[in-house]
Amino acid sequence: MQEYISSNKFRSGIILLVAFLLGALGMFALVKYYPVAVMNNVTKTVKDVTVTESGIADAVEKVYDAVVTVETYKGGKLYGTGTGFVYKENGNKAFILTNNHVVESGDEVRVVFTNQKSVKAEVVGSDKYADIAVLNVSNKDIISVASIGKSTSSRIGDTVFAVGAPIDSSAYSWSVTRGILSGKDRMVEVSLTNSTVSDWVMSVLQTDAAINSGNSGGPLANSNGEVIGINSMKLASSSIEGMGFAIPIEDAIDYANRLESGEKIERPYLGVSMYNLADILMQVRTNLTSGVYVDKVEKGSPADNAGLQSGDIIVKVGDNDISSVAFLKYQLYKHNVGDKINVSFYRGDDLKTVTISLDKAAS
Repeated sequence: MQEYISSNKFRSGIILLVAFLLGALGMFALVKYYPVAVMNNVTKTVKDVTVTESGIADAVEKVYDAVVTVETYKGGKLYGTGTGFVYKENGNKAFILTNNHVVESGDEVRVVFTNQKSVKAEVVGSDKYADIAVLNVSNKDIISVASIGKSTSSRIGDTVFAVGAPIDSSAYSWSVTRGILSGKDRMVEVSLTNSTVSDWVMSVLQTDAAINSGNSGGPLANSNGEVIGINSMKLASSSIEGMGFAIPIEDAIDYANRLESGEKIERPYLGVSMYNLADILMQVRTNLTSGVYVDKVEKGSPADNAGLQSGDIIVKVGDNDISSVAFLKYQLYKHNVGDKINVSFYRGDDLKTVTISLDKAAS
């Protein structure tokens, strides 16, 4: 009986061993002869994402010496500072991009390079709505020219960095801050004066890289050291942190080319004085909650010629809803003098649409 049990155990062990070997051989054959099928199956079920942490020193070095501190003087005294960068050479001139608000209030502009050389710069042209200014200096003075990238090719989450002169240009010039591209095509309302009322809307890039006063006009660059935007403003609030904005480089270059050619950038006008409807609802009888209230219409203006009247409430330009004066200007300034646009408005309870032929404001 004992011999019988031992014999059974021996046979069972042999069977298990054979089964194991056959299974191993089968798996080996599957991997060897059908590797694509196995890999495809893995790819469908697991998405591998590799995140690496590496420095961006090489990228910073690529743009660093192209960055300048911009000093604006008024009456011989330093009035304000900002940042700019050399973005092209043409003949014996080098051209620098910065923000309009960095240079608009001065009567003399100087730029300081990373070797501490200070030279007087000529303001080639500027535009307050685009917040772009172009300067030029002799190309003998520059150290480096920045590489221009494409904001349109950038992806949300890409590493970006800013180089500039935050707060105090003498102490913190060429500071580098790093972050990610947090958003694209952000519609941000801007006041062109110190007023709390927004005058204009800009379509901008959003980043969490630290951007402080003085960084304005400096480059926002990608991890290849290519400029994809011009830092223009910071959303300042006690409850909001880490939201900086930059003008897409494509928009900046477009305006820069026009300014360099000597073109005077003229924007169309309607010829009306207007208010945000939301701000004067207490004085207006209407069921609407947003739009633009027409207060006065200039005689002989495009709006007057089209039949707009005081008391009308504009709600659309073309197919675009209008919620405020800032958004109305944003849609209007997409067009050129001579274009025709459809404007929809309420007169009392009646919704009307007129076609307006755009003109430029009288000098």
